[in-house]
Amino acid sequence: MTDKLSTFFDSGIYRFENSNAVFIDPVRALNRSYTRFRVSPSAYYPRFFDSKPAGEESKVSSNSRKRKRKEKKKKKPHALNEREKIADQRHQEVRPLLLKAHECLMRETDLLEVMSNLRSDFDSSRGCGDSVSPGVPEQSFVELGRVWQAPLYEITLNFDQCEKPNADGGSPIMQYSEQRVLPIFDNLVLNEMGDDVEAEFLNSRYVIPRESSFYMSDLGQIHNLIPADSGCGFNLIVIDPPWENGSACQKSRYPTLPNHYFLSLPIKQLTHTDGALVALWVTNREKLRGFVEKELFPAWGVRYVASFYWLKMA
Repeated sequence: MTDKLSTFFDSGIYRFENSNAVFIDPVRALNRSYTRFRVSPSAYYPRFFDSKPAGEESKVSSNSRKRKRKEKKKKKPHALNEREKIADQRHQEVRPLLLKAHECLMRETDLLEVMSNLRSDFDSSRGCGDSVSPGVPEQSFVELGRVWQAPLYEITLNFDQCEKPNADGGSPIMQYSEQRVLPIFDNLVLNEMGDDVEAEFLNSRYVIPRESSFYMSDLGQIHNLIPADSGCGFNLIVIDPPWENGSACQKSRYPTLPNHYFLSLPIKQLTHTDGALVALWVTNREKLRGFVEKELFPAWGVRYVASFYWLKMA
């Protein structure tokens, strides 16, 4: 096993030589935060599917080509407007970078072999541990947070668990030295311990990684996260806004918000005294890119440093 592959098994990050591109396996990256538990690859990658029989695949491919030919016939060439010209220029500038990243990946045969088994729950490079995978239907926290009972919902954190033998010979009984019952919405839920903590909410079990916390609320409550002392502010802020886009609206996958809504986010007040690195997820829409560069960043008081591109492998 090469040193690069060994590092990848431990970190989930594979670095290519002579390139700024990296390959990331989210499951391995997430598992670095857990001590007793592990994220299940088969649960994390549910969209992996078996390849179709050769004949069926050929049929689908043929139909797809026919569809594309029809679509091409329908489209009439038109002169690009100013915004489209800027978008095309951006694409032409980044295209060589993405092609080089793809070429780097295709050369790494060892990594490609590992990628073909990413969904496997077996990992010989690490201990087994308990698997974190959905055993019951997942809760819709977005929907639960909207109902009037939301302030009444509580989550139970179980610290220092141990197994006690059952007197009748049945399954062992779990005992905890400490339990904390906390509001799950509009409240900071914290695990300051150096070990994973199991939590219970509405008959479902969750795992909170060591030394981590979460604050689940409507975006309008974000001011509650502003520290009293900026010395306790955040030095890394990652933002994935529910931008307005046609696909999300048509498929009703999630609610979106108008762009101007994000101008009021108190980024300056949330940052550490020494400053912070702010990572913002954006789409390829030129209108959105222009809004971010000309309005959003100045309103937040942040300075553009670099762009990272996500090349999805399918």
